[in-house]
Amino acid sequence: MVFDDGLRCSLFRLLQTDPRISQRALAKALGVSLGKANYCLKAFIDRGWVRPRCFQHNENKRGYAYIITPDGLEAKERITVRFLQCKLTEYEALQEEIKELRQEIQNYRP
Repeated sequence: MVFDDGLRCSLFRLLQTDPRISQRALAKALGVSLGKANYCLKAFIDRGWVRPRCFQHNENKRGYAYIITPDGLEAKERITVRFLQCKLTEYEALQEEIKELRQEIQNYRP
């Protein structure tokens, strides 16, 4: 299953913003299926990056808060740096392609 740095960064951001987000809302925000959101969240839990906590006084006993652990914060930083570097490389390549296309268009004009 594809689980790239972009998805990891988005998942970390969403959990940091709203630790009580439901898996259904998480899936919608990430643009993935509920099953994939569950898979990703479980992978974070298995790696020790996130710790699920039951809501203490919640009528819905299946409600959880997903707390990012210290290891998770370190992983978030590493992943974010790596993802940013990848995006900067893509951005620079795109800028070069745009420059070439503009020159090509200039060559077509009489």
